[in-house]
Amino acid sequence: MAFDTICVFQGKFGDHIVPGATHKISVSFLVDNMRREFGGCAGNIAYTLKMIGGAPVICAAVGDDGADYRARMAGYGIGLDALQTVPQTLTANCHITTDLEDNQITSFHAGAMFQSQLIDVTAVANVALGIIAPDGRDGMFRHARGFASTKTPFIFDPGQAMPAFSGDEIVELIGMADYLSVNDYEAEMIAQKTGRPIESFAAGLKALIVTLGAQGSRVYAGGRVIDVPVVPAAALVDPTGCGDAFRAGLLYGIAHEWSVEKACKLGSLLGSIKIAERGGQNHTFTEATIRERFAATWKEAW
Repeated sequence: MAFDTICVFQGKFGDHIVPGATHKISVSFLVDNMRREFGGCAGNIAYTLKMIGGAPVICAAVGDDGADYRARMAGYGIGLDALQTVPQTLTANCHITTDLEDNQITSFHAGAMFQSQLIDVTAVANVALGIIAPDGRDGMFRHARGFASTKTPFIFDPGQAMPAFSGDEIVELIGMADYLSVNDYEAEMIAQKTGRPIESFAAGLKALIVTLGAQGSRVYAGGRVIDVPVVPAAALVDPTGCGDAFRAGLLYGIAHEWSVEKACKLGSLLGSIKIAERGGQNHTFTEATIRERFAATWKEAW
């Protein structure tokens, strides 16, 4: 759970960074607009998952300034039994600057997020499927071990938290998971840290999902490799939260015993809807309309 302070730079970062001088960067980007949004992986995933008919339960931490965020999630009927308020901390805050090519420069204050290990996922009832998304390092480990101890299937999606783990720790976390979901850059990081090609992990998983940006996603499952194309967006406005929208589709599909390929198709559709709106929680639709759009887009029944 985080607050996102989002700025848009009406230019390209690359035009203002001197090649060969990245060891001594001193650069300022003048931005035309700035806004504060509700964000963070848990909040963003839960927001979209609830809209498509899921029943998400947030396992995360907020600080003393998190009352409005808690009320917002409660208003949508999202489960908050495992949402912890950590006194004398601030809710995590992410400062994001995006350029016209959708590149992002991010500064992040973790705040209460680094206390997420206080939450015991094994105390949450009736969990069909979990996801370990970017969070505090200790929390990610505790939650993964909690899911594994109760034999609760889960997706490991380390995302921006990747630098917090050594190669051996990544192997341990993947070994506890049922599914691994990463983007292409994160896949290369895992390969570098572990000394293993990303595809080598597929054999020990129900599925490995690698998202490829504008090229869609690739699924490794059952000895097969399946490419899922991207869904063209009505407008390319803001990539913030697109990965979380994709994660919501993946969670919904797997929890409803869809094939992972079909779940990725839903994720691709949701990502294309999200990118047309600012922030991670401003896209809207009804469960009925998303079912119609899925059928029209993929020529496949929900």
